[in-house]
Amino acid sequence: MNGMGNMNKLMKQVQKMQQNMMKLQEELKDRTVEATSGGGVVKVTASGRKQLVNIEIKPEAVDPDDVEMLQDLILAAANEALQKAEDMVSQEMGKITGGLNIPGLF
Repeated sequence: MNGMGNMNKLMKQVQKMQQNMMKLQEELKDRTVEATSGGGVVKVTASGRKQLVNIEIKPEAVDPDDVEMLQDLILAAANEALQKAEDMVSQEMGKITGGLNIPGLF
């Protein structure tokens, strides 16, 4: 196969990868992950777009004399949910790119 044929084949593979990535981005906005803290009194849900979409706080987590504890629980659950979302995106992207780490793709 000549150089031009290899280039055409490579371009087709890149185009297919781009199409798959666009499809994945669309799917990921509807996929979510959850994280909890404080034994489940705070639950945070994040989307595959790495945005928080829901925070649930059970009444027993609310202590007017210890607002800092509630803030810490929310931060812990939010950070874990965002990390889970990042991991989910990385795993799904790896399926498309075959493990290639191409900066700026997503």
